[in-house]
Amino acid sequence: MKFTRVQNYWNRQGLIKYSFFVIIGIFVYQAISIHSQQLDGTSLQQKAAIKSEKNLTQKASRGNILDRNGNILAINLIQQKVNLDPTLVQDEFISMLAEALQLPFDELDEKIKAKRQASSGRKQLIIKENLALTDPIIINLRQLKKQKTKVCKSTLVVPSKTLLERAKSLVGIEINSKDEVEVLRCKNEKISGVALQSSTFRYYPKAESISPLIGRTNNQNIGAFGIESEFDHLLAGSDGQAKITTDKNGSNIYYQTEISQVLQQGEDIQLTIDADVQFHVYNAIKKSAEFHLADSASAIVLSSNGEILALANYPAADPNDHQSYDPQDYRNRVLADKVEPGSTMKPFTMLLALKKGVISATDDELIDVSQSIGHIKTNREVRKYGDAITVQKILEKSHNLGTVNVMERLEAKDVYETWQLLGFGEYQGLMPSIENPGVLRHHSTWGIADKRTIAYGHGPMNTNLAQLAKAYLVFANEGSVPNLKLILSDEKAEESTQVFSAEITRRIKEILDSVASNDGSGYRASINGYEVGGKTGTAEMVVAGKYNKDGAKRTYFVGFSPIENPKYIMAVRLDYPKQCFVSWDPNLRNRCEGSNSAAMAFKGAMEKILNADASIQPTSAN
Repeated sequence: MKFTRVQNYWNRQGLIKYSFFVIIGIFVYQAISIHSQQLDGTSLQQKAAIKSEKNLTQKASRGNILDRNGNILAINLIQQKVNLDPTLVQDEFISMLAEALQLPFDELDEKIKAKRQASSGRKQLIIKENLALTDPIIINLRQLKKQKTKVCKSTLVVPSKTLLERAKSLVGIEINSKDEVEVLRCKNEKISGVALQSSTFRYYPKAESISPLIGRTNNQNIGAFGIESEFDHLLAGSDGQAKITTDKNGSNIYYQTEISQVLQQGEDIQLTIDADVQFHVYNAIKKSAEFHLADSASAIVLSSNGEILALANYPAADPNDHQSYDPQDYRNRVLADKVEPGSTMKPFTMLLALKKGVISATDDELIDVSQSIGHIKTNREVRKYGDAITVQKILEKSHNLGTVNVMERLEAKDVYETWQLLGFGEYQGLMPSIENPGVLRHHSTWGIADKRTIAYGHGPMNTNLAQLAKAYLVFANEGSVPNLKLILSDEKAEESTQVFSAEITRRIKEILDSVASNDGSGYRASINGYEVGGKTGTAEMVVAGKYNKDGAKRTYFVGFSPIENPKYIMAVRLDYPKQCFVSWDPNLRNRCEGSNSAAMAFKGAMEKILNADASIQPTSAN
């Protein structure tokens, strides 16, 4: 017993001595370190103050685009895709995985095996994509990832050495190497190699019916065309930026967070567009373009206060389809194209003539059309209606010679200034990046032919379709022209310009009612149960710098309804229609004009718009 106590005593003494030396060693080490740091000019406090910085970005969410009624035209949606790593997926889960993915087992099994055997290419397999968060497949996979099942794996191992073999190894006796032995191990596991990846994408519910106006975003979610591009600075918002300060060693101990840029979510934009009206208009011009074999078609519908209810173009592409791209499918022809409007300008010639008192436009006033004026020749219409015809007949039959005769009584300066007041040759401020203001040459540059041809929409002027529709707003506002409006909140558009008196405007409006009657050139625009006013137009297209004489034309119809108090104003344009028919024989081909092409597109859209408007009561059939 005495020996044991003595032994314990010396053991304790040894431990004390060992601990003492360890403490002395630590102290010496720290002293040396401090000395070294002082020599380097860096104290411990200074070293602790050395920090690393990194910047973090918080992505802004893009704003929505809405129609006037709050219907979504563009929105951010979250979709998921299922990534599969065949090298990690356990065979025991394949049947359950196939069921969750709603795929046949054989199909999934074959894909997994093929991917495992492939020596190159993408490691992962995208097995499902474009899935909504509520998709049953997503729900199934989340449940599957919670389950465990018995997974058995075979491994090759080398048997461990026996005690005798270890002893032999210690004294240097050579041991023969052993062969590997296959060992089967089984345990309950969760599925591996299945990942759900979320991504945000831009979705357009109205697809191609509105795509040239709305446009789309690119792969970086930046506006590439249309409203998406024009108002990208509002829709995109601005990302938040934060600076995170950590210790030098990157231990993720945050000392300070500094917000360098506050996150600003993208703004919603509400357009004046009515999605239902837009749908009817697009379908009508598409149907007309296909029937008449036209290269393209465009149309715009305005409310009486200048708000744009529809702005449609054809051809157009589905902006949700990113597999194919043609810039022509996103061309906003209504705003971007400057064209000669043809005979749709004749009502304004008559309005100005009434304003200046050079005509009365009464039923007993006759305009002489017996003599040619310049290159405007008399024709069969003269022999049919006589040497002199009324203003109403001139507009009904779209008579060039009669219109030029009236224009001869006007001053070029008055024509130019009136056309300016109507908005021709001026930017409308709707989409400045693409908007073409057209051309209205100063009257001082006009020759004799220019003054004559501008009477029926040629010569020293061209315009876009929106400007043309805007001019026709005089018939809905007693001679006044309000500014056009595309953004519902735009207060700057709440202005108008008085161009003609209410009395003068009502007289020409009454005449335009007859244009869309059985006796007028626009008879194919008439709609049973509703009064329609308007004017046809046809203009030869300029090809290779000169007017094409082989049938390449643009055809127009600009109209409004109801006559007494117009609520809708619509302008339609078809480019190079090649197949038109006479009214009395659907099989008999005729040259394409506004009367037998664009007027039909107008009717196709306006009839549906009026029928859907409960505030407009139909009258007796026309």
